[in-house]
Amino acid sequence: DLDLATRLRPDQVVERLEHAGIKAVPTGIEHGTVTAVSDGQPVEVTTLRRDVSTDGRRATVEFTDDWTEDAARRDFTINALSADPQTGELFDYFGGRGDLDARRVRFIGDPQQRIAEDHLRILRFFRFHARLGTGDPDAEALDACTSRANDLMALSRERIADELLKILALADPSRTVGTMLQRGILRPVLPEIEPERLCDLQALVAAERDAAVAPDALRRLAALLPAVPDTAEHIAVRLKLSNKGRKRLASAAAAPSSGSPEALAYRLGTELAVDRLLLASRPGDARRLAEWAPPRLPIGGGALIARGLPEGPIVAKTLRQIEQQWVEAGFPEGGGLEEIVAAALKSANGANPPAPASA
Repeated sequence: DLDLATRLRPDQVVERLEHAGIKAVPTGIEHGTVTAVSDGQPVEVTTLRRDVSTDGRRATVEFTDDWTEDAARRDFTINALSADPQTGELFDYFGGRGDLDARRVRFIGDPQQRIAEDHLRILRFFRFHARLGTGDPDAEALDACTSRANDLMALSRERIADELLKILALADPSRTVGTMLQRGILRPVLPEIEPERLCDLQALVAAERDAAVAPDALRRLAALLPAVPDTAEHIAVRLKLSNKGRKRLASAAAAPSSGSPEALAYRLGTELAVDRLLLASRPGDARRLAEWAPPRLPIGGGALIARGLPEGPIVAKTLRQIEQQWVEAGFPEGGGLEEIVAAALKSANGANPPAPASA
């Protein structure tokens, strides 16, 4: 991930890029950012800036020629580091190199002020600590995040969801999430998550590892929620998740499913089945689905009619009965399938005997 900074103004950046034959995309030109696209690779080029005013959600900026002034508007010391791309010389204005070596995430200056400028920095602090930090979080930063947790309510739910899901997508965020729950960081925006749910997240992370399944943020969010589909649905709406995300969250919050993993995957789809199995601490069953493809029911309504079943709603009803028994029996073919079909036809014909012939 490479970002460039420059004293050049955005119009000058565009001019220089186009002169060099590099595509320039004005992705955030009002904030000084131009995206250079070379060989299909995008690189953001941003003019040095300083904050004129902030309201906790967005900043009004003006351009500057002062590198220190630009670095001072960053959130953490490690994010204020910069280097000359030609000489490799490192510029460290706030002790970021030492913090990076110590794997310590620390705000620049007063943490309270940094959070007042952009409330999302509360969640960013925990994300960077979960990803890069070691040991306990910086005490001053942690206290500031705790005291200002209510500031999160001023943010859009999309920004909160995006940052929270980034935290949950990390290799093992359990310890950091535990700190967040203990400190009540999420209570203003997600009061449904109780500290006691941390053990469910820890169990899920272990199950994902045992099943060799990649970490999944939505699945992990489900582990933190009460096992009530309606509650999960309300939270998904509140966080403005996609329709697919809402469906997954509600499905994962449903009661654990019994039966074979293949039968579960046939009914729900593989992704939702893997969610359910991992949340139920069944990593071995989840692993079985890695290369499994759902088979197609080998018989259709036409074949049932050809064997004497009268046309009408009874055909679809009988076919559903056959499919259910076929799935429960483990998707048999040949004789096993024939037994299921014959029994279903016998039952259907018994419930719908032929009409007596008219005199």
